Amino acid sequence: MEPEQLITFDPKQMDGQACIRHLRIPVATVIRCMAGGMSTPEIVEAYPDLTPDDIRAALQYTKRE
Repeated sequence: MEPEQLITFDPKQMDGQACIRHLRIPVATVIRCMAGGMSTPEIVEAYPDLTPDDIRAALQYTKRE
């Protein structure tokens, strides 16, 4: 999947926030984890539904905003 396909928006989920693959994990949560010093493996451990590709997609999405 392309990074932009991993970021989804659903007005019925998480108030329409940008989320990862329709999961209830907002991009903002991933970015806060990274800003707090968590590494990709630590984020994946904390949120097992995420993959390293999801985290890269969140970072790319944030760069575009």
